[in-house]
Amino acid sequence: MPVIAFANSKGGSGKTTSALLLGCELAEGAAVTLIDADPRHPINRWATELRHKPQARVTVVPNDSERRILDEIEEAAARDPFVIIDLEGVASRRVSYAISQADLVIIPMQEEQQDALAALDVIEEIHNDARALRRTIPYAVLFTQTKAAVKSRTQRHIVQQFRSHPQIDTFRTEIVRRDAYSALFTTGGSHRHLNPEAVNNLDKAIANVHAFASEVVGKLEALSEGREVA
Repeated sequence: MPVIAFANSKGGSGKTTSALLLGCELAEGAAVTLIDADPRHPINRWATELRHKPQARVTVVPNDSERRILDEIEEAAARDPFVIIDLEGVASRRVSYAISQADLVIIPMQEEQQDALAALDVIEEIHNDARALRRTIPYAVLFTQTKAAVKSRTQRHIVQQFRSHPQIDTFRTEIVRRDAYSALFTTGGSHRHLNPEAVNNLDKAIANVHAFASEVVGKLEALSEGREVA
């Protein structure tokens, strides 16, 4: 079953939020395990401490040891159709182990230079791990916390550098900055189950996450069939 790892060495890249949104959206139709390998365990807190609990199809596994993560990935992949890993924001053996098992690595980043440099570091790490394993590890860059309005010249330049690079895959869908996404870490539950009277533009947030999840599934299907990822 597909294993999807979210990796970026820079804090604030939208890594945890993107992983959680994808997990919640996929869980509308299939069982999902979210492995929380971030030492702060934000997804485990979302699952256990907040008022609204995850969907029945969501299982959250807090990882506390690099020695356990390979076992946890294997167990989850044998049980559920989708396994999503939120990795810690530093280079480590745990990150390398998870990347080695991934069918797709998603690299979230804001449209900022520091995020761009951190994303390139992750890409280099993926290539190094792939060489060591003698296999291809697919990855794609996801732009997060973007503005629905017009981008600045700097933001357009950063995005264009990645989108035009012949060896770097990027998602067409961008995770736009929305109130709904931050609300999840306050109330718990899924973005689809928030109160539309309490959250601005909830319908647009739901549509945004659906488009992202659909693109992830499309990339995984293309990879499984040996086709070039669109």
